[in-house]
Amino acid sequence: MKKNNRPELSQINWFRNAAPYINAHRGRTFVIAFGGEAVQDASFPQLIHDIAMLHSLGVRLVLVHGARPQIEQRLRARGLEFRYEHGLRVTDGDALAVVKEAAGCLRVEIEALLSMGLSNTPMSGARIRVASGNHVIAKPLGVRDGVDYQHTGEVRRIDAEGIRRHLESGELALLSPLGYSPTGEVFNLSAEDVATATAIALKADKLIFLTETQTLRDGRRRPVTQLTAAQAQDWLDSRRTLAPETAQHLKSAIHACRQAVERVHLVDRTLDGALLLELYTRDGVGTLITGETYERLRRATIDDVGGILELIQPLEAEGILVRRSREQLELEIDRFCVIERDGVVLGCAALYPFPEEAVGELACVAIHPQYRAAGRGDRLLEFVESEAKALGIGRLFVLTTRTAHWFRERGFEPGDIKALPLRRRELYNYQRNSKIFIKAIGVKRKA
Repeated sequence: MKKNNRPELSQINWFRNAAPYINAHRGRTFVIAFGGEAVQDASFPQLIHDIAMLHSLGVRLVLVHGARPQIEQRLRARGLEFRYEHGLRVTDGDALAVVKEAAGCLRVEIEALLSMGLSNTPMSGARIRVASGNHVIAKPLGVRDGVDYQHTGEVRRIDAEGIRRHLESGELALLSPLGYSPTGEVFNLSAEDVATATAIALKADKLIFLTETQTLRDGRRRPVTQLTAAQAQDWLDSRRTLAPETAQHLKSAIHACRQAVERVHLVDRTLDGALLLELYTRDGVGTLITGETYERLRRATIDDVGGILELIQPLEAEGILVRRSREQLELEIDRFCVIERDGVVLGCAALYPFPEEAVGELACVAIHPQYRAAGRGDRLLEFVESEAKALGIGRLFVLTTRTAHWFRERGFEPGDIKALPLRRRELYNYQRNSKIFIKAIGVKRKA
């Protein structure tokens, strides 16, 4: 019989852990932007292989490439150079010819790599159809502060319907940093602006910037794994020293999030396999920026007691939840978190820690009947897991009479009363005969 070895087990476990993300991303639309630096890097074929894998896993992909180093190399070779005014490029006729040449060559090179199908490569059997075209409608920047920017433009609109047709037919869309006007002119655009506008127009599930800079880090040099759009704005408004590229990525991410793109990822493309690690592992390797909604998940305050009681009392009457008096709830309100929309509590959950055993009890999980089946319970669970981890808690347990399957589907395993902390064991209500489920937890970020 073949013996298991550590590398094989590690690969199997990685694949198993990736399964939830594979299911979550299938059929989703991702816009991925990368610079010309990535294309000229010797490791670019590996990045294309990873992109091909995303496509094979059912992700609908739009790629947007930059061309800055290729343009600059061609300009220098011809004794020309880009002129910048007020931080913006001025593209004259000679420069535009170079831009078109560089963008065209890069598009062909990327399409060629995406067309590979050698049996001894990760592209074997991929059969990726690539769609390019005039999907970016642009307009000139015009004259600003007395400067004529000539053929430098900005995105006017994106042909989202045309791109969607390509994606729905199983094709991968490839966009260059060029835009076209209704008058037949060509404009030099920022690849980042093209990617951001495309993600917004498509209402993409993710906008991913493969960056040339390292992962965002806080004052203690720790990686910043997640920010809200508001927190990202705070970073820009603070005195932190940010690389110009990082600052621009944050601005684009904030804009995209505020225009209904739910998640923007900043990923260091120089890390081998970074794209797959960011999308298919629990912790990721980049910085995730999420938008704010009019629904908030937050810690509960004393002002939420009335709303929580209104939410849980029908469940208490059915015997689903243990009864809690107003007085008890007021005393324990700091244990609760809530989902609130316009002042109305839609959901709640509580964490009761037992630090001496490094375990915690997940309790009083409730969602308003009109707002169920929309992932709010998962959001509450994720919040509680994060809070528990911060407290040094390694396991969560829950007692339930009616919702065993919900917890089983989220990684909780059956346990018995002996697994409970001694203090909690003494309070166990044998008359309710609640089932006990336990889950080992870790830091888990949204997919």
